[in-house]
Amino acid sequence: MISEIEATKPHVAVVSVPLMGHIIPLLEFSKRLVVDHDFHVSFLVITTKEASAAQDQLLQSPTFPPGLDVVYLPPIDVFSVTTDDMLMLTRLCVMVEESLKSLKSVLKELGELRAVVIDKFFTQAFDVCCELSIPAYLFYTSALVMLTFSLSLPTLDCEVEGEFVDLAEPLKVPGCPPFPIEDLFDPLKNRKIDEYKWLLFHCSRFHLAAGIFVNSWKELESVTYKAITEDPFFKQIPTPPVLPVGPLIKEEPPLTARDIEYLAWLDKQPSDSVLFVALGSGGTLTADQLTELAWGVELSHQRFIFVVRKPTNSSASAAVFTAGSDVDNPMTYLPEGFLERTQERGLVVPSWAPQVAVLKHPSTGGFLSHCGWNSTLETIINGVPLIAWPLFAEQRMNATILAEQVGIAVKPVVKPGESLVGREEVERVVRLVIEGEKGRDMRRKTGELKESAAKALEIGGSSHDALERMAKEWNAESNV
Repeated sequence: MISEIEATKPHVAVVSVPLMGHIIPLLEFSKRLVVDHDFHVSFLVITTKEASAAQDQLLQSPTFPPGLDVVYLPPIDVFSVTTDDMLMLTRLCVMVEESLKSLKSVLKELGELRAVVIDKFFTQAFDVCCELSIPAYLFYTSALVMLTFSLSLPTLDCEVEGEFVDLAEPLKVPGCPPFPIEDLFDPLKNRKIDEYKWLLFHCSRFHLAAGIFVNSWKELESVTYKAITEDPFFKQIPTPPVLPVGPLIKEEPPLTARDIEYLAWLDKQPSDSVLFVALGSGGTLTADQLTELAWGVELSHQRFIFVVRKPTNSSASAAVFTAGSDVDNPMTYLPEGFLERTQERGLVVPSWAPQVAVLKHPSTGGFLSHCGWNSTLETIINGVPLIAWPLFAEQRMNATILAEQVGIAVKPVVKPGESLVGREEVERVVRLVIEGEKGRDMRRKTGELKESAAKALEIGGSSHDALERMAKEWNAESNV
């Protein structure tokens, strides 16, 4: 039930897809509207019987500010609309398509809305909002540079013959560094599959948005922002107004007794001496790759906190819809004797660790990460350099940009003819980041970006002001 006070505030609906990497920034965006700009926000979520434990825990938080309401769309039967052989993006988009059936009635029940902000994989909602005469905005959960690629994809689809992976040169997009073909994320590697068709479908509808919010900030991607707002190519699309409002990262939930133990262990370690190994909420390794990673960490003789999850026999994204549900004992999957040999200098954590708290700790000196955009932002705002270990989605493209353009990451090299990152290479990059000169240089650069991020979010900062301008526009509409 909406209180009388909330009923007087301008009301916005925010619609997310059921992926933690999307729910988190959209939820933080909603909190900003409520806390900083005095809005009432209804946060709409697709519900399924297989919703991840992490998603349930996040959305049932008792600490949401008054004025932020979580609204669950009527549950869908995932098994009736998906098949076991569906790839991740296809599976997600089919679920979204099914949820769309209830969206119009739910939005009408919410009453007068100033705007609807939708996830980048829920663009069918543009049609519903048009029917209801509600302005619809897109929220892009990845980097600005990835937005430029997404906006360019319909043009690339028309101009490039054959498969992108067969091109002799990197893909070129205005405002972006050339994208190496080997870094393209999986849906782009086969234009005949449903994943690619879904991706193209959504990207070709971005121009329908009244504006595009991005979880980044101008100063981090200044060249790209200039291109997307000034280059004739993007004006011809046409590109809606682009509003960088980040970095938006998750507030760390209350620490458990075990979390406090991890931080107490960090308290005893020297500054910048600990490597944090965590591959996101939905990423997994094969058993063989997990073994090589563990051996490399051990051989480096560096201090570490290692988040270990059950290995996969399928894709690296196998756990993306069940994040937080893995409770297996990591001892089962690590090399024999690993725990005993490393107990004096490392901690092995099953499934999940308080990532923001660990990255914030002064003893943490490096982060071996999958380079999902949320984790990337978390490491930047805490000034921690990266070992890039991309697994799926746009993570390979993120990793290359962070290593070669931004200069805050190092990428392990896979030997020709091999499919795994070997233990010797893991040892090399761990030593480089924690004790090498390159690691110190990356740490300095992340420190500079940390300051830049903080300024962007302050009153008068680029991200704060972008959202404030939009909030004032929505407020003005409510007073008409």
